[in-house]
Amino acid sequence: MDAGLIIKVAGIGFCVAVCAQVLSKSGRDDMAMLVSVAGIITVLFSLVGEVSSLLESVRNIFGL
Repeated sequence: MDAGLIIKVAGIGFCVAVCAQVLSKSGRDDMAMLVSVAGIITVLFSLVGEVSSLLESVRNIFGL
């Protein structure tokens, strides 16, 4: 895992947190929740490749 991926996830998290707070303070709690869910989904999709690589390494180590 490289540092670029960590910075990307942290950046997405920061942007989502700011947007959710702004929406929540303006009374748009439903939109704030949707922004949070969209952020989580975006991060999960960006991590799918890394998780796949991890599982492949585990399979190779244990010979499965």
